[in-house]
Amino acid sequence: MVVKVGVLGVPLDANSSHLFGCAEGPDAIRGALHSGSRNDSTEAGIEIVPMLDDLGNLDVANVAGSRSDADLITDATRRQLATGNPLVVLGGDHSITYPILIAVAEKYANLTVVHIDAHPDTYDNFGDNPFSHASPFARAMEAGCMSSLIQLGIRTATAEGRQQAERFGIEMIAPREVHRFDAAALDGPLYLSLDLDGLDPSVAPGVSHHEPGGLTFREVLDIIDALPPTLIGADIVELNPSRDVHDMTAMVGAKLVKEVAAKLVESAS
Repeated sequence: MVVKVGVLGVPLDANSSHLFGCAEGPDAIRGALHSGSRNDSTEAGIEIVPMLDDLGNLDVANVAGSRSDADLITDATRRQLATGNPLVVLGGDHSITYPILIAVAEKYANLTVVHIDAHPDTYDNFGDNPFSHASPFARAMEAGCMSSLIQLGIRTATAEGRQQAERFGIEMIAPREVHRFDAAALDGPLYLSLDLDGLDPSVAPGVSHHEPGGLTFREVLDIIDALPPTLIGADIVELNPSRDVHDMTAMVGAKLVKEVAAKLVESAS
């Protein structure tokens, strides 16, 4: 079986708060992925870039709270999953994850989502926008998109965030406790949602919400490496190129595409 990992860009940032600019994230990651300073290999020596199938960018209207944009994302995810090949989606802000998970949950029962982020993104209705990038996991849990949600790197949980974690049975692990994450205990299909602000800003300055005290890049790679070979999809979100420094964060995003894609190929083989 020849596995091709679909890479789909979703240039949507209308559901952002504080700053906009994430709509430029997919193209910035692509630019880094194909820049002259990189090569095609993962750290394990897998020539992964030729195994990527670039699906381009989804033609979203980029309107805050848009159900039409959400439906486009869900439909595009369905189409790729129907091919039998896995998918990495490049954001865009984190609001794209909820419509992705709607399609993923249709195909995979007993789904576990591993979510790396500085923020839990479980507000009930942030800024009077239920589709805000601060709310995707509240919507996904309400819709029954997953059996369990494990959040790593969280360091900004408000009282509402903690209440929502208790309400939905979310396992929330702070950066200083990340050693508690037991990837070997995970069972069934896995989906990875990776917000670049889960990393420390010294590693990933090109995000809209700097939150010091985050995960190191090596810690994130170790998390990906430790996942069992049942990963079926992933998203990498919240790159804001207008905040980046010398394309540092775009290069981080590009390397994450390679390492995550290699795990997806391993899981599909």
